[in-house]
Amino acid sequence: MFVIYSFLYFLAAALLLPFEYAKRPVALRKRWLKEKLGFIDLLPVTRQDSTLLWIHAVSMGEVISATPFIREIRKRYPAIRIIVSTITDTGQKVARERVADIADVVYLPFDLGFILKRVVGTIKPDAFITIETELWPNIFRICSQKRIPVLVMNGRLSDKSFKGYKRIRFFIKGVLQSVDMFGMQDETYAERIEDLGVERTRITVTGNFKFDTRPQNKLPEWSELLRGQVILAGSTHEGEEEIIVSVAARLGREIPGLTLILAPRHPERFAVVEERIRASSLPCIRSSEMTRWSAAKRREIVKNQEAGGSNLFSGTSVVILDSVGELASLYGICDVAVIGGSFIEHGGHNPLEPAFWGKPILCGPHMENFPFIGDFYREGAARESDTEGLYDHLKDLIQSPERRKAMGEKAKALHHKKAGAVDRAIAVLECHVKLSLPLSHKEPFS
Repeated sequence: MFVIYSFLYFLAAALLLPFEYAKRPVALRKRWLKEKLGFIDLLPVTRQDSTLLWIHAVSMGEVISATPFIREIRKRYPAIRIIVSTITDTGQKVARERVADIADVVYLPFDLGFILKRVVGTIKPDAFITIETELWPNIFRICSQKRIPVLVMNGRLSDKSFKGYKRIRFFIKGVLQSVDMFGMQDETYAERIEDLGVERTRITVTGNFKFDTRPQNKLPEWSELLRGQVILAGSTHEGEEEIIVSVAARLGREIPGLTLILAPRHPERFAVVEERIRASSLPCIRSSEMTRWSAAKRREIVKNQEAGGSNLFSGTSVVILDSVGELASLYGICDVAVIGGSFIEHGGHNPLEPAFWGKPILCGPHMENFPFIGDFYREGAARESDTEGLYDHLKDLIQSPERRKAMGEKAKALHHKKAGAVDRAIAVLECHVKLSLPLSHKEPFS
């Protein structure tokens, strides 16, 4: 089956390569192609007595989740060498912003044996760690053959992935056999991995890194221009923006100065979302445009607001967040958070960022990707709403500071209660890799 997988993967990679290359920003193309083909330039490192960890996080969300894990490893073992690989450009950008001071950041090479044998043979990692159950058959197989531990950390297995893997159980079981240990987010995910044929002795529950994530407290300068109540709808998808914008427009007729910050999940949809909002006649602006405003212009807007205006525009305004990496910190200034991906059958997105800031959370009926959300509902830290009830829930919370505060405090307390996954994951790592070599025997990253 590995031969068939490799053949099909090779065909797909060859067919898609020109398109993938062309869609990259010009400045990234050369490095992307070079690293995808396995030609990775790393800073010089003394490999004798030096521990090197290769940590793979596919995209922005996984990088953000893995950041506290990566930084804590480096904090405890200052001389260790870390390579972080991603698939997406947004993952690269966020990784370079968050961990490039302590790790080499590269694109994951194509999952082809003839490429990976050279890469693994050159890098000689002491462990390959994949975040959130990203399965790469050839790199797992090659590392296993070379007796390099393969670890899954912050593991999860969504309903959709689980059903898909069960259909190819005969193949996936062989891939999973190459993994030395699965550190899963919760017992549900652990049971799913076991059901796919993994022995329970290779499965442990470590918790969710997202509970240990501390969003950067760095707000964009334009955020100081926001006045009145703020609703933040994060990581929205096709079919959700129209609903949320319609509800915000309706609320704005009753609540003057309301601002909706809308953060589409996929950057390629920014223009379409903007066009649709403008067609609804609501004032709309991109965050990137405000970022380019001069300090003088911002002062002028503030002056006009103080003279009687309460918002960026008259009436309800919509800000399209088209900047990568700002969503988590902006949850800190909103009054209510709406979780995207939950009003369609997508499974929802991360509700823990608003929980960290102590904000009330509204979710749609589809939060299957986050089983722990049930704890938030039971504790009164979040509410579930369908599209018909969204207006009533938002109106109730916007008009009730007491209820917003109570929900937010419960969300923050629950977030704090569930922390500790990073410590447990590092304990698992220490059982499989020798990390504690003396600092004098190492050459630290610089």
